[in-house]
Amino acid sequence: MWVLSGLLPLLLVMTLAYPAQALTEEQRLINEVWRIVDRAYVDPSYNHQNWFALREKALKKTDLERENTYELVQGMLAVLDDPFTRLLKPNQYRSLQTSTSGELTGVGLQIAQDAETKQLKVITPIAGSPAEKAGIQPADLILDIDGRAALGLTLDEAAERMRGEIGTVVNLQIQRGGEPQDYDLVRDRIELNPVVAELRPAEGKKIGYVRLNQFNANAAEEVAMTLKDMEKQGASGYILDLRNNPGGLLQAGVDIARDWIDQGEIVFTVSRSGALDSYEANDSALTQDPLVVLVNKGTASASEILAGALQDNGRATILGEQTFGKGLIQSLFDLSDGSGLAVTVAKYETPTHRDINKLGITPDQVVPMDALTPD
Repeated sequence: MWVLSGLLPLLLVMTLAYPAQALTEEQRLINEVWRIVDRAYVDPSYNHQNWFALREKALKKTDLERENTYELVQGMLAVLDDPFTRLLKPNQYRSLQTSTSGELTGVGLQIAQDAETKQLKVITPIAGSPAEKAGIQPADLILDIDGRAALGLTLDEAAERMRGEIGTVVNLQIQRGGEPQDYDLVRDRIELNPVVAELRPAEGKKIGYVRLNQFNANAAEEVAMTLKDMEKQGASGYILDLRNNPGGLLQAGVDIARDWIDQGEIVFTVSRSGALDSYEANDSALTQDPLVVLVNKGTASASEILAGALQDNGRATILGEQTFGKGLIQSLFDLSDGSGLAVTVAKYETPTHRDINKLGITPDQVVPMDALTPD
């Protein structure tokens, strides 16, 4: 695979310099993380840092406890200045795997971290969740979680603090323009059905409204089933609502694009060496009916891959606000102690080679979010 190209001599040197039996368990974990980033990270300059020197310095510590080791690893990763490349402690890793599988317990917030201010902000509350019912809104700032300042927490640390047993309470201090406001939210089981859909009459025709909330393991199958059912019922056009969809699994985004596009590129990925790979349509589109896609500033990641593919192929009209602008792809790696490592392994470009990272996708028709309704 491309991530291993040209690395075998270096790995041999590393093995000779630090034979496995000479390392403590904590040092082996540090070495494990270092090797994964060294092989896979998208930027071969490691943000212009001496990645090898960081490893040498870390391995000199021989009296580490596990929590100290996690802190040391997080410090190493911080020099990359990439909030998406991060260590996931065992409980955080299990929670993430649960989330992408389609279910979790907590308050139901999708969150992001501002690249400049490092403040935590809400992308969107999940429909029907305690957060939505309490009135928390997209773009709200999270100042405090159960008495702990949110500034300085990683995304995963914040998410872990908001998750918990059903029926327990978590206090969030939220700011929306004026004075901060406290919310006491009762954790509950969050249903992550990714698709909400209905067939609506419009001027003597039937329009299929499909809201896609996230790209989890169920998303592609649910969208395909929905389209097939609506085609049987005589749908003559569609609205695909990607507003406040924070993304998820890359493959789910590709598979859903193939439901709408018969031929053409869907997305290009760009490796650390600059090599291009691509995902293409495969003559499997389920409908050729007209399509409008709704987006806003909460439309991110895999949602932008899908919207960009539909826009560049002329398959849909994109309507709404400038999207979030996350054009980086992460892979998850299992670590030996049950923790995990999320590593940015590639960038993506739309079919016309647009790099939308930190820029987002510009709609064909810019319309304020408040003016958009699915009705």
